[in-house]
Amino acid sequence: MKVFETSIAIRATPEKVWGILTDAPRWIDWNTTIDNIEGTIALGQKVTVHAKISPGRAFPVKVAALEAPTRMVWSGGMPLGLFKGERTFTLAPKDGGVVEFSMREVYTGLFAGMITKSIPDLSPAFVEFAEALKKKAEA
Repeated sequence: MKVFETSIAIRATPEKVWGILTDAPRWIDWNTTIDNIEGTIALGQKVTVHAKISPGRAFPVKVAALEAPTRMVWSGGMPLGLFKGERTFTLAPKDGGVVEFSMREVYTGLFAGMITKSIPDLSPAFVEFAEALKKKAEA
């Protein structure tokens, strides 16, 4: 199992951050880690992300959970659970008008050990995503 994660405190309401996170057409305006995103962020819908860390590749995922304004899960991978990637976005309200944003991606499945060897270190991109989200939400 391979895991990447980050978290950051954002001075904004969960609803404001949630609105930014779920507005796919506007991601390109603030999210410095992507070249493009296609689809609608809605429960059961497919979203395709074109990440700058992997130029020329598209990552199709399904919105597997959507619990406004606290949790969203994107899931993708191979049939029969041979390989699965699951990204969870979490918003937790804190005191003083702050929300803690967390993003965690976990890779599992029979082929995970082999496939994850080709996945670059996503930690810097996760930190960049969180900082870009914070900047947008606090603007």
